[in-house]
Amino acid sequence: MLRVLTASDHVAVDTESNSLHAYRERVCLIQFSVPGIDFIVDPIALKDLSALAPLFANPDQQKIFHAADNDLAALARDHRFTFANIFDTMAAARSLGWTQVGLAAILEAQFGVKLNKAYQRADWGRRPLLPAMLDYARLDTHYLAALRDRQSEALVSTGHWPEVVEEFERLARVRTVADSPSPEPMAFWRVKGAHDLGPQQAAVLQSVYQYREAQAERQDVPPFKIMGEPTLLELARHAPRSTDDLRTIAGMTPPQIGRHGRQLLQAIEQGLQAPGLRPPRGEREPDEVRDRYDLLHTWRKNRAKVRGVESDVILPRTVLRDLSRNPPRTHDDLEQVTDFGPRRREMYGVEILALLLDAASAPEGA
Repeated sequence: MLRVLTASDHVAVDTESNSLHAYRERVCLIQFSVPGIDFIVDPIALKDLSALAPLFANPDQQKIFHAADNDLAALARDHRFTFANIFDTMAAARSLGWTQVGLAAILEAQFGVKLNKAYQRADWGRRPLLPAMLDYARLDTHYLAALRDRQSEALVSTGHWPEVVEEFERLARVRTVADSPSPEPMAFWRVKGAHDLGPQQAAVLQSVYQYREAQAERQDVPPFKIMGEPTLLELARHAPRSTDDLRTIAGMTPPQIGRHGRQLLQAIEQGLQAPGLRPPRGEREPDEVRDRYDLLHTWRKNRAKVRGVESDVILPRTVLRDLSRNPPRTHDDLEQVTDFGPRRREMYGVEILALLLDAASAPEGA
């Protein structure tokens, strides 16, 4: 397979993971396509995939993905791969202003191919895989090179090619860190509604959240399959002290109470005995930074509307943040902004400098 792949100047790539079926997601399949042949690699069977590292890092060989963000992050996390020369067909579609950017919709519109959506949420960690699942996986890369050819022509003809290349380069720089062996102690604050709880309720939420995480890890399932976050929040709000009290909590079905009731009551008691907790104080941006961000955000939105694309096609949000926190004064300053490449500086640099200069010179309160 490697001999065939390295002989081609481009390789289409996709991955399948098991995020909906395991406590810690992992890459379960890697699909490759070159003209005339498709391959599927099983990372569960092949523990050492280091032989693929030179392919992903080769700047002279293009790797074609669709919606590359998650694939690149997962491959970097699981196998420490680095990347060069990426073409993302979703990023290209968004730059072109296509209204449908999902792969299934694009392949049907461009090639009349209908993908079987039955396996979108499948457990790719199971073995053996059904032949139909393997065929589904193969089709995710089979047409990507042909799609790239059509998109490349359109990007060149519309003048957007230099801009989308900058986006591809940004994607290739994406890195991720390895999964932590245990959940963050303060992760429970991300539960919707957690910041509205009182201090003792927050301590209860932390305790039942940690119980759920431990059960999910032990059973190797996603935490939501143990218990939903709305149920955790209700447990924290009402702190039931008995099995009868648990029956009044939305989401606590008789099977849930049978499986988790005793341990949940213990976790709730631990939370009630623990010191109260208050939400961590986030560092609030200074008012002038927030004002600059709002100004740039509105400018970007208007620019995107005129062109007929989503706002982040014009500039990534990270660029707006950098421009707001460290407002440039000159074109040389713009070169120091991460992810603000030469093409975007050429297209938008003068406008942005003028916008920020006008804001800086405006009378206070104007």
